[in-house]
Amino acid sequence: MKKVILAALMSSMMAGTSLADTTLKLVEVITSPDRTETLKSIVSKFEEANPGTKVEIVSLPWGEAFQKFATMVSAGDVPDVMEMPDTWLSLYANNGMLESLEPYLENWDVTPDLSARALELGRDVNDTAYMLPYGFYLRAMFYNKKLLEEAGVSEPPKTMDEFLEASKKVSALPGKYGYCLRGGPGGLNGWVMFGAAMAGSNEFFTEDGKSTFNSEGWVKGLTWLVDLYKNGYAPKDSINWGFNEIVAGFYSGTCAFLDQDPDALIAISERMKAEDYGVTTMPKGPSGKTFPTIGYAGWSMMSASENKELAWKLIATLEGQEGNIAWNKRTGALPALTSAVDDPFYASDQFKGWFAELSDPDAVPTTMPTYLEEFAYFKDALVIKTSQEALLGDITPQELADQWAEYLTKAQQKHLSSKN
Repeated sequence: MKKVILAALMSSMMAGTSLADTTLKLVEVITSPDRTETLKSIVSKFEEANPGTKVEIVSLPWGEAFQKFATMVSAGDVPDVMEMPDTWLSLYANNGMLESLEPYLENWDVTPDLSARALELGRDVNDTAYMLPYGFYLRAMFYNKKLLEEAGVSEPPKTMDEFLEASKKVSALPGKYGYCLRGGPGGLNGWVMFGAAMAGSNEFFTEDGKSTFNSEGWVKGLTWLVDLYKNGYAPKDSINWGFNEIVAGFYSGTCAFLDQDPDALIAISERMKAEDYGVTTMPKGPSGKTFPTIGYAGWSMMSASENKELAWKLIATLEGQEGNIAWNKRTGALPALTSAVDDPFYASDQFKGWFAELSDPDAVPTTMPTYLEEFAYFKDALVIKTSQEALLGDITPQELADQWAEYLTKAQQKHLSSKN
């Protein structure tokens, strides 16, 4: 009997030692001081619920995160859980480095609360949940209620024709304009959304790798935006505007419309009364569809983790109701949980606009072809230079489309050939 009791005690002590020595590594890659502190706060609750387990948080600066994480992995320093950007998912999932979360989702009581869009995007690779998106960076249309009323516009525009007419009416007011055009850094989203809406499709390439940018529909969309600017429905200096300028243009009352993600709410809500502005679905094109750009990020488990059950519990804490909402309040992303609409923070009319867009079957989220090595140069250099030339009339919208199509066709066909 003494031997049995001794064995039991030793087993218990060994289990306790093993538990105390358990350390999970969590890597965050979209890093900021606020985000890291929020992450620490959520993780501390996980540690409290799992005595003896500690989480080491490694925060990589976003500008260097891709290279630094790849170096970590190649050196065998693989975390248990990582923050996964949408643009990395295919790379790591297709190389067998991510664990399928499907078995865990089957038995998780929060799974029914995950939005259909979250599950769809998390299963982007091989219809398997290699990532659980925590939130979405989705473009929607801000509108200034006071300016619309002053211009005689009774409701926010639902179509591109209505948007153009409303912009024209607002621009007739002294010193006012319809659209906060982002003609400078980061302006690609607007060109893509209006181009795709006019084309009725967000397909960037044909099956043989040719860019659709210079197809008839896309050219009509690019022409539409060029004409909007040339007709004076956007501020003249908006040809150089980036994020800060377009947001300031909206909250200052210079222009009535702004397409942006929820993170713009931070500055706008500080300077405008909630009853003076709203958020609605991006205007729809002739096909009855609109194609708002979307980005997302989430949590993934690395397949090399030796503590998969605990790693899942950590993900469940981060993605659960309390963790997910707390996280997204700080990051400015739309939560992945449908129950978030009941949280007072998301109960405003502004957030209802994004949730309505997410649930609209005719609002098709559009992801950029960021898998192309050449995309960064395209977005941050070529698009800015050539779109500004088109806005100034130095090149035609057709010439703009042809330049974009030529560049992206080469990049896509190179990508396709590398897979053969």
